[in-house]
Amino acid sequence: MSKREKAPLIYGYNPDLSLSGADAPLPPIETWPNQYKGYEIKIEVPEFTSVCPKTKLPDFGAITVRYLPNKECLELKSFKYYMLGYRNMGIFYENGVNRICDDIAKACKPVWLEVVGEFTPRGGMKSTITARWPRKAFGPR
Repeated sequence: MSKREKAPLIYGYNPDLSLSGADAPLPPIETWPNQYKGYEIKIEVPEFTSVCPKTKLPDFGAITVRYLPNKECLELKSFKYYMLGYRNMGIFYENGVNRICDDIAKACKPVWLEVVGEFTPRGGMKSTITARWPRKAFGPR
């Protein structure tokens, strides 16, 4: 099913709600030329915030980005502004982490990339979402 095909309504969720934030504009992620090969970069964003599109309540979490740069590295100031773009955006955890992964992959085309979102417990449950690029990194399903 493509992103825009209609999915059945489940527990008050609908396709528009589930896709909230998927196409919202964000500041661009800039890069700079990598000078070395074979090293890993880890970026931690301990105060990530967004908004639940269903309840409109704030979501809090930590995002960790790990990647093996190829020809380009993320420019951190632009990445900070990119991440701040989520602050008032209505987007589910899962979509946010996957969008961050896709946007970083598009910006710097790393050898590999992993984005982990660890979100503050809500209702006694804590969510951790992991997205990897290339997507086949998880193996067959």
